[in-house]
Amino acid sequence: MNNRRTTVFDGILGDNTVLSALMVISPVIMCGDTLRNAEALILAFSAITFASVVICSLVPKRLPYAMKIIFYAVISSLVYVPVRFLAQEFYPGIIARIGIYFPLLAVNSLIVVQTEAKFFRMKKMRMIPSLIFYILGFDVVMLITAVIRELLAYGTINSRVVDIDTLISGLGQPFGGFIFLGLMCGIYRSIRAAARRRSEERRGSDVSGN
Repeated sequence: MNNRRTTVFDGILGDNTVLSALMVISPVIMCGDTLRNAEALILAFSAITFASVVICSLVPKRLPYAMKIIFYAVISSLVYVPVRFLAQEFYPGIIARIGIYFPLLAVNSLIVVQTEAKFFRMKKMRMIPSLIFYILGFDVVMLITAVIRELLAYGTINSRVVDIDTLISGLGQPFGGFIFLGLMCGIYRSIRAAARRRSEERRGSDVSGN
């Protein structure tokens, strides 16, 4: 049995949205090859997910599960409309390049799955900060992935040329994104496992010391 204490920071550290839970990985793999793409996706994901989950929390809990999921999808779709308009103003041309992965953010796993499984089981004062850190978990991974892939694949950062000797063009392709994300997952999980072992060892030494 896993007795690890959960905290509001788990969305970034202990249970990262992408690296641990493997949610919302398609936009990271397919579109996370430039910083501009990442900025547009971060804006959309953060705004849609936060607003949708908060509004969905007002849906009566006594409704059948299937009906609630339909309500969640409708609410997130309505939230998506102004977010897309805003993103189009700030990132003209980028939204068309991202394509289908942009509207798919309106039905991402944090809204459709984690609302019932996690967030709505919390009190509102705990749910809001926990939701924010789960959103930030996606944002941080997307940002890091995009910066490194753009730098190594195209020799640029935010479309500005950087003096770099060796380019790995495959990193700009979906298969390159898949491999890179797999490496990030491995590193993240190794660090997390080592941190948990140290934490358990400290607790064990504290108990034995008492």
